[in-house]
Formats: sequence, structure tokens, C-alpha cells
Amino acid sequence: MGNVKALVLVLVASLFAVAPLSAVAAEKIAVVDMARAIFGSNAAQAKLKQAEQGADFVSLKAKYEGSAADLQALAKEAESKRLTWSQEQAVEHQKKMEYAKADAELAGRKIQAEQQQLQQSIMQELGPKAQEALQEVIAEEGVTILLRAESVMVASPESNLTAKVADRLNQKTK
Repeated sequence: MGNVKALVLVLVASLFAVAPLSAVAAEKIAVVDMARAIFGSNAAQAKLKQAEQGADFVSLKAKYEGSAADLQALAKEAESKRLTWSQEQAVEHQKKMEYAKADAELAGRKIQAEQQQLQQSIMQELGPKAQEALQEVIAEEGVTILLRAESVMVASPESNLTAKVADRLNQKTK
């Protein structure tokens, strides 16, 4: 009698152990990188290109490149002439180099700030349409579990929805 109870218990336990495995097998897991989908879209690329060609950005970039070139020229001059300079000349030259470096760093920070602001603007503008596109792709693909691509170590290309979301976003923003 004890063996029958044990056998029944083992059978019931094995049924419960198999059931979760079949439930997991029915799930479709996918990954997506929303930022890549948004910035890979034609609309975002057009906005980025337009901003790069804008007068303000071109001016900032020219200022940065000019300051960086000035700094390089001053460094070359210091390398070739520093042994012949007096203490005052060396101090004055060092001051010029620090000013050129500060100008280049400031222009670089301004460029970076402009780029971040542009990225935020694009995310705000295209984010809702990208979410719609994502929901449509999830429904079409029958995805039951969606993970962020940056949270996943390995995923097959078939499980990555990023390109499909970008394509759908392109259709929505024509």
C-alpha cells in the first residue's frame, strides 16, 4: 500500500514538473533595442543630417576644429622653440596653450550638449510612434515576453525585433 501511494505521488509530481516546461515552450521571447530602432529610422536620420548641416552646429564644429588646430600648432611651436625661450616667453606660450585648450573643450562640450538635446528631441517626437510600431510587431510576431536588448547577453537574430520596429516606424513617418 505504501508503494502505491509513493508511485501515485511520483506520478502526480512528474505531471506538475512537466506542465511548467510545456508552458515555457509555448512562450515566444524576443528582444528589442528601441533607441537603435528609433535612431535607425529614416525620420531620425534626416533630423540628424539636417542638424549637422545647420548653421549653429557647423559654426560650433568649426570653432572646435579651429581651437584644436591652434592647440596643435602651439604645441609644435613649443616643442621646437622652448629651449630658446626666456622664462616669460615660456609662461606666455603656456597661457596661450591653456586658452586654446579651454576654447576647444568649451566648443566640444557645446557640441555634445547640442547632440544630446537633439537626441532627446528625436526620442520625444518619435517615441510614441515607435511604441505603436513595437506593439504592432509584437502582435504580428506573437511575442509573449519582450526583453530589452541591452539586458540580454545572447539572442538569435530571429528573436531581435529592432529592425522590424525601425521598418514599421519608417512606414508610420512617411
